[in-house]
Amino acid sequence: MATYIQHKKANPLVQIGAMKLKYPQFKSKKVGDNIIFIGDLFVKPELPIYTVSIEYRGNLRPTVKIISPELVEKPPHTFSDKSLCLYHSSNFKWSAEKLIAKEIVDWTITWIYFYEYWLQEGEWIAPEVPHNTDTKDEQKDTL
Repeated sequence: MATYIQHKKANPLVQIGAMKLKYPQFKSKKVGDNIIFIGDLFVKPELPIYTVSIEYRGNLRPTVKIISPELVEKPPHTFSDKSLCLYHSSNFKWSAEKLIAKEIVDWTITWIYFYEYWLQEGEWIAPEVPHNTDTKDEQKDTL
């Protein structure tokens, strides 16, 4: 199992290194202070491979989007920009020193699993908290 070094300060190189260790199929691109990771996630053999984009934005919540396959119109647990809602800010607080590889990718895999179940059965069976995903506060998740 991969080990991670947790740093007190945000360090994009630590984010990139952790992703290379745990998810080597992801490529990274630095855009200003942000990092965009793009790669494929394989959830189960009977499900399609999902290509996702994860943008590390320091203390702002990471933006996770499905590149392919295309999501249905108005999928559950997404924000208005079609980024995924992986957690509610009352249950988890993102901060710059947390690792995309440790927190966000596994939640993305889980979101995909529940999305595929929802497509087939019409029911979202994952734990959820009632909230309005269109609010700017929920999208920013600032400290």
